[in-house]
Amino acid sequence: MELPRTAHRQRGLPAFAGGVGTLFRGFRLWGSSPGLMALGALPALVVGVVVLTAIVLLAVNLDGLAAWITPFADRWDEVWRTAVRFAAALALLILAILLAVSTFTALTLAVGDPFYERIWLAVEQRLGGFRQADTLGFWGSVRRGVASGLKLVTLSALLGLGVFLLGLIPIAGGVLAFCVGALGGGWLVAAELLGRPFDGREVPPAVQRRLRRQNRARVLGFGVAVYLMFLLPFVAVLATPAAVAGATVLARRLLGEDSDQAEVGDRLGRRLPHPSAD
Repeated sequence: MELPRTAHRQRGLPAFAGGVGTLFRGFRLWGSSPGLMALGALPALVVGVVVLTAIVLLAVNLDGLAAWITPFADRWDEVWRTAVRFAAALALLILAILLAVSTFTALTLAVGDPFYERIWLAVEQRLGGFRQADTLGFWGSVRRGVASGLKLVTLSALLGLGVFLLGLIPIAGGVLAFCVGALGGGWLVAAELLGRPFDGREVPPAVQRRLRRQNRARVLGFGVAVYLMFLLPFVAVLATPAAVAGATVLARRLLGEDSDQAEVGDRLGRRLPHPSAD
């Protein structure tokens, strides 16, 4: 597949900001298709409650876990022991946040894949120029979502190990670990969300990777914005269907199908018939 050629591809901060804006364009669908978006919010609500419960349980036991992984500090002076265990607790919390966002994304997209397929097709219908592909059906969509989600969680776990080790660095470790987690986690979440519109066009995985690399700042802007919104429980529920819609817009932009983003936002805000569930 030949990659799109754009004469004036944005880079750096303008492209990053453009990626952030793509997510907010996805929110336009809440105004034009509230019923469809509410349907997409239901899986996020269910999974969000489960993930939030796990985070609360971790937070309650954070001190004990930090002591458990730092037994070597038992005989240290209190000041050093407290400092080390505070760093360990912070590193554990940041690791948990990264895994929580990835798990939330993976489980939500797996459970709600048939619903998010409808949101994807609704965006494609509004923006035009795309022939509706055959859908996978309910169980086919679930299987696709589970396989993709397992890959996301596995890669996030590997990233999380590095984030945890960074978090153990005194003073600056927590900030550094959070930033690396947001960038790395945002990249992985963006790749996961872009999978549906890319696969719907039968874009080979190798080409998908090249498109993401060539538009790294834009993809990162979108992914980091999604990642940060997913940190907020109630906001995450509303943001999940918007992220699916935004990922469709972003995929079209990376493929060179849409260049006028103001026009894209206008068309997303129009009330059009939804694609059928069949």
